[in-house]
Amino acid sequence: MAAHVGRLERFVAWVLRNADVVVALGIAMAVGLLDIFGDVISDDVSSGATLVVLGLLATGSIVERVRRPASIQEAMSGTRQALEDLAMVRSLSGNEVGEALRKARQHTNLWYFKGGTGTYLRAVTLPLCVAAAKEQRSQLNVKIDIVNPADERACAAYARFRQMFGAQRRGDDLWTTDRVRRESYATVLAACWYQRQLTTLEISVHLSAAVPTLRFDLSETCLIITQDDQSRVNLLVERGQPLYDYYVTELHQSREQATVLDLRVASPLGQEPTVDEVRTLFDDLRLPLPRVFTDSDIGKIIEKALHAEDPYRR
Repeated sequence: MAAHVGRLERFVAWVLRNADVVVALGIAMAVGLLDIFGDVISDDVSSGATLVVLGLLATGSIVERVRRPASIQEAMSGTRQALEDLAMVRSLSGNEVGEALRKARQHTNLWYFKGGTGTYLRAVTLPLCVAAAKEQRSQLNVKIDIVNPADERACAAYARFRQMFGAQRRGDDLWTTDRVRRESYATVLAACWYQRQLTTLEISVHLSAAVPTLRFDLSETCLIITQDDQSRVNLLVERGQPLYDYYVTELHQSREQATVLDLRVASPLGQEPTVDEVRTLFDDLRLPLPRVFTDSDIGKIIEKALHAEDPYRR
């Protein structure tokens, strides 16, 4: 019974939606039958009925044309929304990466980094952001998430990744486990050194056992996602877009799962740190340098920490 009532309601609704067609069809059938089975209807009435039917059909056509723009407008609105969603991510290639990072450093009091060993962070981001904060006498908040140099397995995995997927530049040392460890130690040393240069610098270093395949640089204005191979497409997400907020949360969760260093216990460093100062520093941080590291290895760590080469300038 309920199903019968439901079908009846759907039929009535269909008739109401298509009233113009139903009326036209009814008139046409009535006039046609009467004209066929008798001389009841005169030629004038038949012609008039024909005009009524044509008029109703024309009305239906007009209504349909009125409805159609609304549907088109709705479809266009959906298309615009899709384009806006796509527009929240912009691709970067070649020199655009360096320019995007330069703009991201302007007027920002925070910088969050997640990546392998932080070469660009040491070479450009930290020195320039610290210099700008000094000049403006402003606070600077830096959070760094890199591969744990004490985790030999993670360092070996990252070295294999760089050998397999990273573009090898002419003159670069081959990515080995020891190189990964030196690069990560250099970033820790740089963080400690720059902390001494700016009293308003709040900096934290988080050491991860996970191997990153992308680099994330987040400022107050945007998020830049890059790859080790600069020939590949990189991405920029402006602040205010949902994806920016998603990655703020993602980077926070990543740091929560990493080992955080207490930089406050680190021993003082000179303007040009010595090998002994660096050894003592890492002992204080409970991140002792491997015994196999020679004074020459530590000298390389100091050089990479304070005089790293901009990888995007090559």
